[in-house]
Amino acid sequence: MAEIESQAFSDPWPASAFADLLVQPYARLTVALDARRVLCGYCIMLHVLDEGEIANVAVMPSRRRRGIAARLLDDALTTAAALNLATVFLEVRLSNDPARGLYASRGFEPIGRRRAYYREPLEDALVLRWQRPGSA
Repeated sequence: MAEIESQAFSDPWPASAFADLLVQPYARLTVALDARRVLCGYCIMLHVLDEGEIANVAVMPSRRRRGIAARLLDDALTTAAALNLATVFLEVRLSNDPARGLYASRGFEPIGRRRAYYREPLEDALVLRWQRPGSA
């Protein structure tokens, strides 16, 4: 996961962050494996009470544009519904049009902006929220 993270993001999490999350009861980690059972993507969702947060969705650059991120996100939202989470939040770079399109297609709506949230390069984040149908 740390290798994919370093390929996918300009300011990657350290490998220790993944190891720490694997043992946390509030963290849900979903992975995507190819036909040879090689890891090609992952999604991390954190949750507390009735709220969740998509902390990371990443796919190996060579495997992008094949629906892997969509399947990972769909699985996270299915898990969110099963956990009875009313809302799920995430942040996305303003310039990340492919991710913003994916999130919008799954019902995420913009609710705010975090100035200078991302580093390397410095950029604002758009805060998005998904609400479980029937929970509003």
